[in-house]
Amino acid sequence: MARAAIYLAAVGAMLGSAAWAESPPAVFKVISPIFSQLVTFSMPSTFVVVGENTNGPSYIREAVLKGETAARWTQMITVTGAKAMVANPKMSPEIFAVSIAGGFKSACPDTFAAKGVGPAKFGDQDGYVALASCGSVVSAPDKHSETALVVAVKGSADYYTLQWAERTPASGKPVIDEAKWLERLRQLQPIRLCPIVPGEAAPYPSCVSKG
Repeated sequence: MARAAIYLAAVGAMLGSAAWAESPPAVFKVISPIFSQLVTFSMPSTFVVVGENTNGPSYIREAVLKGETAARWTQMITVTGAKAMVANPKMSPEIFAVSIAGGFKSACPDTFAAKGVGPAKFGDQDGYVALASCGSVVSAPDKHSETALVVAVKGSADYYTLQWAERTPASGKPVIDEAKWLERLRQLQPIRLCPIVPGEAAPYPSCVSKG
């Protein structure tokens, strides 16, 4: 199966916290066609794509820190697409995000924590942001802890998610550091969906111009 085209463009803005004041990491704009729209966001240059797959109505692409793998990683940024999900009248960005965050619970029923950050706009699209955490993933050999930022965006026909997950040593029931994860959400901005223009190829100028 042919891989979807992915375009990476260096952006001039440097995103970072005060701790990065002297040497903030470079950020790249990622633009890729996923089902009916182009999905674009900013990704730190310390990440590299390690897997991509379309299985019927489901799309997934995973990126990890350079030097890590899809099997062994400490941080992962995942993009997903759910084809034609907008046609489901029972679906909403909140329900979609919360269902993914809730999926953590089965992996750590005794150390699960979640927080709904709330509705958000990404360009003209409605979205929702949630946080989920496992203090100890019971199925993992090392019983590591895992926390994830989940961003769900409602497109014109499809639903999309952008997830940033981090693994750390196992702990008890976690206390989610919301400020830390909102900073990571800021690093991923701008998150946008653009129309696919017939005949237009990478670097997708119609979407790049939207900033």
